[in-house]
Amino acid sequence: MKVRTLVLLIATHGLVGFTGFAAGIYALPILTAPPAPSASEVTAISSNASYTAEFRRDLEDSDALHWGEGTVSVSSESITLIGTLAPGPDYKLYLSPEFVETESDFNRLKTNMVRVGDVKTFENFIVNIPPSVDPENFNSVIVWCESFGQFITSAKYR
Repeated sequence: MKVRTLVLLIATHGLVGFTGFAAGIYALPILTAPPAPSASEVTAISSNASYTAEFRRDLEDSDALHWGEGTVSVSSESITLIGTLAPGPDYKLYLSPEFVETESDFNRLKTNMVRVGDVKTFENFIVNIPPSVDPENFNSVIVWCESFGQFITSAKYR
């Protein structure tokens, strides 16, 4: 076998392997996600909310693979979303004392934030707030991909 043919085969097979791996990373969270809460379930819980805000796709560090859109409701007991998030692994929900829309701002302020819990669904979610956390001490909700250190979306609720 000629060296050129061997190099071409290695390159093309490597590209196909990388593409399959990337597709698997994107698809696995979708396949393993639990059923999303219905809009009526989220609406019932969010009726007690003290604050509402909007996740938007046009934030500075949001892009085609990292975004969220919809209405976020914050009460003393839970944070809910009626909307959608771009699928991805290991999403965490944070409360922040400052609004952020970039990875660098998130990393700079992370020590001042509190992690509320895991976001396991990509259409609608309900995340219970631990009793030790008071949303009144914060003003923004952030969805962050912990595994890849990737900003997904945020909303300022007060």
